[in-house]
Amino acid sequence: MAYTGKEISTFIKGVEDEQIQPAGVDLKLDKVFRFLNNGFLGKNKRILPEFEEILPTNDVYLLSKGSYKIRFYDIVEIPKEAIGICFPRSSLLRMGASINCALWDPGYIGRGEALLNVINDNGVKIERYARIAQITFIKLRNEPEKTYKGIYNNENL
Repeated sequence: MAYTGKEISTFIKGVEDEQIQPAGVDLKLDKVFRFLNNGFLGKNKRILPEFEEILPTNDVYLLSKGSYKIRFYDIVEIPKEAIGICFPRSSLLRMGASINCALWDPGYIGRGEALLNVINDNGVKIERYARIAQITFIKLRNEPEKTYKGIYNNENL
């Protein structure tokens, strides 16, 4: 069973009315970062790549074709009986860009991050704080035995 946008909005700090959709809540873009090197993901080890923040010009990001790490502005708290799934807004897709987002586990709190892929050969322009993605919550059949306690909990607060 999925939550309504209004229900989800109670788990997002400072959400504005225009962010609330029928089955989700729009998340706003906070910051964009460029990857500087590669990372490593092993069985028992992870090394995240270094990155640098891209600064907007007059609050607009001018992004050429490529992949970027983005941070959302909104602080989301996933309830213990749900998971969060994030999708790009259709307007972003129609511009030639997409977002890849991982599953948001029960108990996660923070300003999540995602991968922004600009596919359009001409690049895209995105204003800081523009609604860029939509998150929806799906209620679990049973409450999990434990909630998320990983390294990304309380990130970017």
